[in-house]
Amino acid sequence: MGQGLWRVARNQQLQHQGYSGQGYLTREHGRRIAANNVSNTSHRKQAQGGIDIYHLLKTRKSKEQEGFINLEMLPPELSFTILSYLNATDLCLASCVWQDLANDELLWQGLCKSTWGHCSIYNKNPPLGFSFRKLYMQLDEGSLTFNANPDEGVNYFMSKGILDDSPKEIAKFIFCTRTLNWKKLRIYLDERRDVLDDLVTLHNFRNQFLPNALREFFRHIHAPEERGEYLETLITKFSHRFCACNPDLMRELGLSPDAVYVLCYSLILLSIDLTSPHVKNKMSKREFIRNTRRAAQNISEDFVGHLYDNIYLIGHVAA
Repeated sequence: MGQGLWRVARNQQLQHQGYSGQGYLTREHGRRIAANNVSNTSHRKQAQGGIDIYHLLKTRKSKEQEGFINLEMLPPELSFTILSYLNATDLCLASCVWQDLANDELLWQGLCKSTWGHCSIYNKNPPLGFSFRKLYMQLDEGSLTFNANPDEGVNYFMSKGILDDSPKEIAKFIFCTRTLNWKKLRIYLDERRDVLDDLVTLHNFRNQFLPNALREFFRHIHAPEERGEYLETLITKFSHRFCACNPDLMRELGLSPDAVYVLCYSLILLSIDLTSPHVKNKMSKREFIRNTRRAAQNISEDFVGHLYDNIYLIGHVAA
């Protein structure tokens, strides 16, 4: 989209070289000149897929100037919709041409909330001179700082009033943000178990199959590379949360948090066994059922068999 918006400069180049705007092409054909034997009308229909924007362009062009349509000449709702597809870099570039449109607060608010879904400052009355464009720059700076040093990154957010000094607020920020380095995040959560506790409670595993719920859990809270106390803590917290979200299922299957803990460890070991190229003799379904029921005797054989099928077909639970 960013490239499309800057078709202005390209069209101006073509005009100086003697080309006209009759052959309006798509992005894929923007660098080609229409062949002599193909009509301009057919090109326009192919480019727009039945929606002929050429006439809209034609009506907006003046005799003195031809090129890509000026967004300021469109209805504001349409202009903002077009600009809402841009990322921050392209929106900054667009502000060089359409300053009033591209600097609109609603556009920058949308960029902030689509990248950082929760910040404490969203729920406060904005201070005097507050700008979502400035906030976006601070959030980006804070994320980069976090990815270098997690503690300094969180302190930066707090110093700017973006985050409150509360484990629950920090957990919500982490849960709704995808710009944080997962390795640094793992280190931070290992040190801040209070934040980890609140982060676990934000997950809703209701009516989810156990391996799928475990995958979702490890997408937000990445598993350590080696077994140890931190991995045991994560699985313990997950087991209790999964049981809390599915009390009826737990009663029906006769499972307790301890039994879910055993199943989670079995699923992780099975994932490694089936996906590792170093393991030549893969565990069979019969072996998995036998080993798992030996550790948790009250578990249904059919249920354990479904667990094996899920790993075999979908893959690792903590990849």
